[in-house]
Amino acid sequence: MPQKNRTVRGVLGGLVGLVGLSAVAGLLVAASVTPVLTMTGLAGTQALTLFDQLPENLNPGTPMEQSTIYATTPDGKNVALASFYEQNRVPVTYEQVSPVLYDAILSSEDKSFYSHGGVNVGATVKALIDNVRGTSSRGASTISQQYVKNVLIQECEQKVDTTSETHNEDLQQCWKDATNATGADGIERKLQEMRYAIQIEKDFSKNDILLGYLNIANFGGTVYGIEAAANYYFNTTSAKLTVAQAATLAGIVQNPNTYRIDKPEGTVTNSKGEALNTAESGYALTKDRRHYVLGRMLADGKITQAQYDEADASEITPSLNPPTQGCASAGANAYFCQYVKSIVLNDEAFGKEPQDRADLLRRGGLKIYTSLDYRIQDPAAQAMKDIVPANYDNDYFGAAGVSIEVGTGRILSITQNTQFDETSTDDLAKSSLVFAGDMKNGNSGGFQVGSVYKLFTLIDWLEKGHSVNEVLNGRVQTNMKFTTASCGGGTLIADTKEIGNFGGGGGYTASVMDFTRQSLNSGYFAMASKLDICEINQVADRMGVTLANGTKVTKENVVYDVLGPKNISPIAMANAYATVASGGKYCTPRAIDRVVGPDGKDRELPKSSCTDGVISKEVAATAAYALQGVMSGGGTGARANPFDGTPLIGKTGTHDRWSTMMIESSTKVTTAVWAGRWKGQSDIYQKWAGNYQLNNMRYPLALAAQAAANGAYGGDAFPRPDNNLTRRVLTEVPNVVGMTMDEARSTLESRGFSVTDGPAVDSDQPTNIVVAQDPSGQAAGGATVTISPSNGQGTTVPGNLAGMSRADAAAALGAAGFTSIDFDNSCNPPNAVVSSTDPAPGTATSKSTAVRVTCE
Repeated sequence: MPQKNRTVRGVLGGLVGLVGLSAVAGLLVAASVTPVLTMTGLAGTQALTLFDQLPENLNPGTPMEQSTIYATTPDGKNVALASFYEQNRVPVTYEQVSPVLYDAILSSEDKSFYSHGGVNVGATVKALIDNVRGTSSRGASTISQQYVKNVLIQECEQKVDTTSETHNEDLQQCWKDATNATGADGIERKLQEMRYAIQIEKDFSKNDILLGYLNIANFGGTVYGIEAAANYYFNTTSAKLTVAQAATLAGIVQNPNTYRIDKPEGTVTNSKGEALNTAESGYALTKDRRHYVLGRMLADGKITQAQYDEADASEITPSLNPPTQGCASAGANAYFCQYVKSIVLNDEAFGKEPQDRADLLRRGGLKIYTSLDYRIQDPAAQAMKDIVPANYDNDYFGAAGVSIEVGTGRILSITQNTQFDETSTDDLAKSSLVFAGDMKNGNSGGFQVGSVYKLFTLIDWLEKGHSVNEVLNGRVQTNMKFTTASCGGGTLIADTKEIGNFGGGGGYTASVMDFTRQSLNSGYFAMASKLDICEINQVADRMGVTLANGTKVTKENVVYDVLGPKNISPIAMANAYATVASGGKYCTPRAIDRVVGPDGKDRELPKSSCTDGVISKEVAATAAYALQGVMSGGGTGARANPFDGTPLIGKTGTHDRWSTMMIESSTKVTTAVWAGRWKGQSDIYQKWAGNYQLNNMRYPLALAAQAAANGAYGGDAFPRPDNNLTRRVLTEVPNVVGMTMDEARSTLESRGFSVTDGPAVDSDQPTNIVVAQDPSGQAAGGATVTISPSNGQGTTVPGNLAGMSRADAAAALGAAGFTSIDFDNSCNPPNAVVSSTDPAPGTATSKSTAVRVTCE
């Protein structure tokens, strides 16, 4: 059986140390190559000088390795989502390689590996002479020399610009330059290879050199290293290779693109143009090479005759396991993967220049551990698959969901209805855009988020000291006045009837709590009219919200910003609500928890931070108090509430008839869902896909994700709202008695009060004059004021009737409009005068009132 862990001391029995071997080899080479170089026209002294002047230090460095993005299962296991590579390579340790593979490589490539000093002098000199004479082009390289050659190829390849149009040709030239074995250039290349081989034998152990060679060597196409080769060709690991498999791979490495066994149609042709090494031929060339390897192993005593017979008689039957690189291999997690990939490609933590970052991803051997949480991702992705078709009507209908951990900014889940595909296609079921992201991370232009943007009006309202119980006239109004004074603008006049309310309602007078619960557009316009549009957008800016293209939301400030017409990413909006749920702490969204380099050391992460007090705790608690009403039985977001006992805040959003959102949050996790047209503005209302209307799909999608989040993370009660910000607000009611009914109504409504007409009141005023109002003095803002007009039937009992004669009193009462006068018998005597009346003189009453007169 082959030894598992061999050392130079064990092989040489302590006779000669490796440094001694290397030094001797150097002297032998210097002396032996002189006649070879003389054949090329160089004098002996020149030949020796040439060898001495060649560089002797080679730093093998780290070969190009694939980078892998991982997620972590609830039990702590790291699961690969996707890998990215230019060369498919999975480095292994010495113990992870089967001893039979070492035996196969050494017997066929360099049986004296453990006894030479890096160079087989005799074989090399003979090969050099044959190369000069043109009688052979063999290399006679030791494993150490082959390792050097591969390192030199790798160094060259790492300098190739992967975006260049000549990328493939440049890579091919690297191989040609490092393997050229003819002419003076070939000799100098060989001498340099030998010089380096002698040096690395001083710097590294034999085992390290052998393993380094197996980890860096090409095994055909983009397959590099023994582990990737075992995985690809035989769907196994390098630790589990059989004798036949090990001999096959040892044969392939000798001439990878001739002996590779993944091309059934063959890899080379003969002089007649006939394909060779085809599957039909049983991969004849590779089989011949395997036969040679097995023969060498048998001759060296590394395998028994029985093992040889069995392996040599077996057919070459590849079990191909093609590696899939890129986020398409992540399945339902592909869009989360793509978001992470975009961070690597765009954040300077991974390199200053775009090309540096791209090269690092495909060559740098990074292990990228993400924040994805399968406990949320799996249920959310399943709901997305069950509810939203990948392509509903060939008119760009899409949906996306994201969940973010409150207080950290960690993105726990990203889902999308389309099938991930980075190729250009007309199939609208496929896309590489990450709808939840923005232009920088996800290449998405964002969406018009609608009324979820009302959050920032609510926050500004509270920060200005207003109460959520303040009552306003929330009716649709024309010619409303707004200001942008804080950013140097002026007064804006807007006809909010152009927008109106969802369903066409005219609005009503109510509190901010009511406006929020029912998402009343006209109510929020009433709030905004008492604020500053610029300052509302500044709140959004402060809470980390930008347009999806990276522009600040404060760049333009218009009245309709209150209702969310700007294109913003779902991640940005989710994070703003997470800020409220956290008590005012804003954390930049992040999807990467840890990055480990090929050296096993942690790398710097993209910059992220959490900032307390972005909004005050009092404002955050009171905003949450109002937003909890949205998720209650009467709120617009109730359909997305799992009602599992976890307190939730939330907000719905609709922009026109093509874009909808639902955002909800516990104190632990925030979920945002968008559904609508990701291109174009076609109506999505009154249209069904399966059991759901397109405009209502946001509710079950958000419910599934948030229910999963509640189950995994729980949630606490939100803090109590601030007493001052929930106070009952009273305001002065204008006195409108004496005004016409129209004047009174206009005056009261302009102050935010609702007006209703009361019954006509007896008065001598004209019938369109207000003669009574209720309430007067102070009332709650926006309260209803009842105004009563005169009925024109009012009069007053004359105040000077006392002392009048019966006739004079009758005339005076008749002149006042009374139609029913009853004189007491005491008024019958001719000299009788009025002593009293009922009603008394000066009393205001109706003309139809009967007046009784008493005399004396």
